[in-house]
Amino acid sequence: MIKLIIGKKGSGKTKKLVDMVNSSAETSLGNVVCIEKGDTLTFSVSHKARLIDADAYGICGYGEYFGMLSGIKAGNNDVTHIYGDATLRIGSRDYNELSSFLERLSKIDDVEFIFTVSCDESELPAKIFEIAEKC
Repeated sequence: MIKLIIGKKGSGKTKKLVDMVNSSAETSLGNVVCIEKGDTLTFSVSHKARLIDADAYGICGYGEYFGMLSGIKAGNNDVTHIYGDATLRIGSRDYNELSSFLERLSKIDDVEFIFTVSCDESELPAKIFEIAEKC
């Protein structure tokens, strides 16, 4: 399952994501992972969740991002939730590429993906909402 937290810059997407990460870390029977660009969430995310800085691994573009996420799941089958902040900054602002990325991710079972997407909902193609639901 894929969920998107959509809104313009400054609309509270990251705060909502952090609240969801911390809630999942408390209730999940498995592992919770949060991917960010940079290290701004270090003191906001619970120590019970795994926080990963995409920049520390040189992740750039949706192909590399998909490889990282699928590798996380392949390496630890107990991962129940993977959160991603700054999705368009890690991948690109090309919404067709975002759609393809989400399509590939939808084939990974037994994990819930939640991403922030910094744009107006009306900018996104309808195909994205066939793959992912809005949070």
